Amino acid sequence: MAFLELHNIFKSYFTGKKEFPVLKGINLAFKKGEFVSILGESGGGKSTLMNIIGGLDRNFEGEVVVNGHLLDHHKQHQLDNYRRQTIGYIFQGFNLINYQTNLENVETALNMTTLSASERKERAKLLLRKVGLAEHIHKYPSQLSGGQKQRVAIARALAGDPDIIIADEPTGALDEGNTAEVLALLEQIAEEGKLVIMVTHSKEVAHYGSRILYMQDGRIADDKKLKPAFEVPKIVNRLHSRNLSARTIWQMAFRHLRYNWLQSCLIILGSAIGVFSVILFLGLGNGVRAYVNSQVSQLASPTYPQVYKNISNDNKLSPLEKITENQQAQQTNYNQTTMDAGSLEQLSKIKHVTKVYGGYYISNANFNYNNNQAQMAAPIRSWTPNLNESIIKAGRNAKHNGEIVVDKTFAQKMSSDWKSAVGKTLHVSYVAYDDSNNPVTINTDLKIVGVADGNQARQIFAVTEDEFKTELTNAHASTGFNFAVAHVDNTDHVKATVQKINEVTNNGQAAFAVAPFDETLNTVTRITNIATYILASISAIALAVSAIMIIVTTYMSVAERTKEIGVLRALGARAKDIRGLFINEALLIGIIAALVGIALAFVGQAVMNHFLYSLAQDKMVRISTANVLEAAAISIVIALAASYIPSRKAANLNTIDALAAD
Repeated sequence: MAFLELHNIFKSYFTGKKEFPVLKGINLAFKKGEFVSILGESGGGKSTLMNIIGGLDRNFEGEVVVNGHLLDHHKQHQLDNYRRQTIGYIFQGFNLINYQTNLENVETALNMTTLSASERKERAKLLLRKVGLAEHIHKYPSQLSGGQKQRVAIARALAGDPDIIIADEPTGALDEGNTAEVLALLEQIAEEGKLVIMVTHSKEVAHYGSRILYMQDGRIADDKKLKPAFEVPKIVNRLHSRNLSARTIWQMAFRHLRYNWLQSCLIILGSAIGVFSVILFLGLGNGVRAYVNSQVSQLASPTYPQVYKNISNDNKLSPLEKITENQQAQQTNYNQTTMDAGSLEQLSKIKHVTKVYGGYYISNANFNYNNNQAQMAAPIRSWTPNLNESIIKAGRNAKHNGEIVVDKTFAQKMSSDWKSAVGKTLHVSYVAYDDSNNPVTINTDLKIVGVADGNQARQIFAVTEDEFKTELTNAHASTGFNFAVAHVDNTDHVKATVQKINEVTNNGQAAFAVAPFDETLNTVTRITNIATYILASISAIALAVSAIMIIVTTYMSVAERTKEIGVLRALGARAKDIRGLFINEALLIGIIAALVGIALAFVGQAVMNHFLYSLAQDKMVRISTANVLEAAAISIVIALAASYIPSRKAANLNTIDALAAD
């Protein structure tokens, strides 16, 4: 009974509208156990006929019947299954995958069976021993002779336990000795009950089989039986085929990267530099923001907004502009800028304000120690709760009359051992104003009880509220507060409370202006963010370059591995498997580059923090988990995007053209 039948097979090629018939009505039947040689001159249609039998050529007229079932050449998935389950290819040029060992080459076909990993390995070894390559299992194809390569190809063709072996000029590149060995193996395969169809130009080789088909001008010119077909043994167990698994595709991608390790390392390094740069600059932005916030927070707390009396009639001015106008007026009309008890009471009634503190601030104080040994002109103020006690670096805060906290810069003028300033006596003079806005000079001696470090953002000289009020009273100066501090119960309520304070009116005019502490922080943060993202964007150019490198490399890989793609398709791999192979390879590059980039970024963080700590006494690079995840995701997305077009090109390659590629 015929296992394979061809009915009225016609095939033509077209150049423009001109038709060139290649097969002109082929009708053939083949049985298992036959060793059929197809003999003929070049251009006679032998290879085209083999491509149709092998399920590689879909564009023809006629029918192919396999084991009584019509093969539908219009259904790609059916052809994939047919090649995987029924066909085994032996090529003239061997077409072994160069980055796989001989064992792995055979296992590639076995990966499309339901055997376990250990069973696949054992069967591959068995087949290689069968073809006489027991000592060459772990070698690469480049380490074998032509005859040995062809025997690996035979082992691979047999791996999936196919019914039909197609051998396309299997001895064309072999010497006489290797030719005889290969033909003996093919005969043995036919004897085991398989259908062997061999294409050849050699009459001597053709006569080795059990049947010769002479092809001439697209037709079967003669069909000669040399000897009976071998008896087909009863098959107890057959291997079952399956699609390539995702794990196998990942393994193949990894093996190719490992084989081309130098090229892979260069691409990975280029991508890793981009990931490293993005993470490091984002971490630098985090560190700078944290540093700025900590420095500002050392001077003031956001839950204690500082409030000034509004003296402007222009409600369109911003709070900062109103505060500026208030401070300018203190030099000419001081009493206009002061708040009375009613103002403080008005502030205390605003929702979420739990307490209000009055404060004094004089901008023109002079500080003198030990008869001009150390002098400085700077503002003096009363200590209010919006000042953070963490700025006290030596001693303590002023708690009693006659005490003062001085700035570290002044303490350093007093002595190189600036902490020794604590306990010394300081002469202080400043100008206040009486109720008629006349200047009044105040001179007093105060004991230094603490040294504050304003980090050059602000010089801190502070006394208690009672000390300030006592000195003003004794000098008959105005004792009205020129600012107030409102305590807000929760940081979440600060913004809304500040807005409420700015909306309070007296006689249609705004009553207060709040120092926009949160706006200042937001502005600093916004500027820092902009700078950070600009730097990160610049570093992202490295990622863009790496994307181009991956695209070029994947295209080159497709070009270099065109024949490999053809082999995999001939073995039964689907188009999506080919696409996945190249996508996975690009993904591996992206993932490894991300890991290397992350490692480099943390090394860079450690190095930069070590050298910058002496300047800022803080960690200036703070890489967050979000930074790492963002950069890793970008790297992987870029790798995926870069592989999209090349992988589709690989999947859409014509199998026949791919196998014929140089």
